[in-house]
Amino acid sequence: MAKRVYQVWKGNNIFFVGGRLIFGPDARSLLVTLLLLIVPVVIFCVFVARHLRHEFSSYNAGYAVLIAAIVFTIHVLVLLLLTSSRDPGIVPRNSHPPEEELRYDTSASVEVGGRQTPSLQFPRTKEVMVNGLPVRVKYCDTCMLYRPPRCSHCSICNNCVERFDHHCPWVGQCIGMRNYRYFFAFVSSATLLCIYVFAFSAFYIKVLMDDHQGTVWKAMKESPASVILMAYCFISLWFVGGLTGFHLYLISTNQTTYENFRYRADNRINIYDRGCINNFFEVFCTKVKPSRNKFRAFVQEEPQRPPMPTTRGDAEADDINDDRRMKVEDDLDIGGDLLKISQRHNIEDIEADIRSRGSDGPHHNSMEGDSALGSDRRGPVVQSEMRHPSWGRSGNWEIGNEGSYVTPREAFQ
Repeated sequence: MAKRVYQVWKGNNIFFVGGRLIFGPDARSLLVTLLLLIVPVVIFCVFVARHLRHEFSSYNAGYAVLIAAIVFTIHVLVLLLLTSSRDPGIVPRNSHPPEEELRYDTSASVEVGGRQTPSLQFPRTKEVMVNGLPVRVKYCDTCMLYRPPRCSHCSICNNCVERFDHHCPWVGQCIGMRNYRYFFAFVSSATLLCIYVFAFSAFYIKVLMDDHQGTVWKAMKESPASVILMAYCFISLWFVGGLTGFHLYLISTNQTTYENFRYRADNRINIYDRGCINNFFEVFCTKVKPSRNKFRAFVQEEPQRPPMPTTRGDAEADDINDDRRMKVEDDLDIGGDLLKISQRHNIEDIEADIRSRGSDGPHHNSMEGDSALGSDRRGPVVQSEMRHPSWGRSGNWEIGNEGSYVTPREAFQ
């Protein structure tokens, strides 16, 4: 049975509802975020908002405080789900490297057949034009592609993400091009929710002071839940409020968190900055691009590709192997002749036999020399030297590098 894309996904993501929802590998941390949101609101509704139903001039106006808290919390949870369960802008990885970018790298060479030959490499970077200025993009070995501008590879999710901002453990997902606006809306809405709960908890302390004609300490003893909520919201505001302010600055200058932290000290010109108003318009008012991944589609089997040559010397290596076989066959023939010669005991008979084979021997040796020269033109060839310590009783017989026979008398000359 054919599998779907999400079932064979090579990233570290976790899928739910048949591939309709995609989370990061740390999706369990999302449960902590849910508890940090829901528990304080439940305490607020039960111990604070419920007592404020009839504390306004209009008798039932206090119900709006309770309803607004519930609705606003649902709004924050929906934004959290939109941030954490959607494709942040994952760039589909290639099944094979881009062949059009293949080039020979002479600095990284591989030894083939006894000599160094340049290996096939991909340029680590290449330049593309953005807003009329050149931008250097990097090659990703994991995804086997050149990352688009502002794209980075998330080591946690193991994916290349367009307009990568950061990986947020509180939402269990990468923050990128397709979910950044939802992430900012979630953080800013959580900030407003903290302010809302803090304000009405303090208001309830004020109501208790007026009703009992007491001090603030007596009112705090009457409603310890209000005190706890105020302290919790005050601490939370330092985090979500500070994060909201920081991302307002990033949006106004058209930066990402990754770019701000990495290139802060470089004093680079931000070629993506289009002005404050246009930058906000780009983030919040442009259409969200559709996902480039169809997680529920069936996997299409690609036809098998021939293996890509790794070095320029592969073809030469094949020729070298052929030459090597021819060389071995010639050496075996020479060895057979020498074996016959070694069975003779009279040196004069041996010299007579060599003279009788003079018409064939030199011709054979010249062919061997030509073969050696030809192989040198094509590439390095392992030269074989055959030496036998003793042939007959009168002296040693040697074979020179060119394959010619050398007598002991000639060796001493």
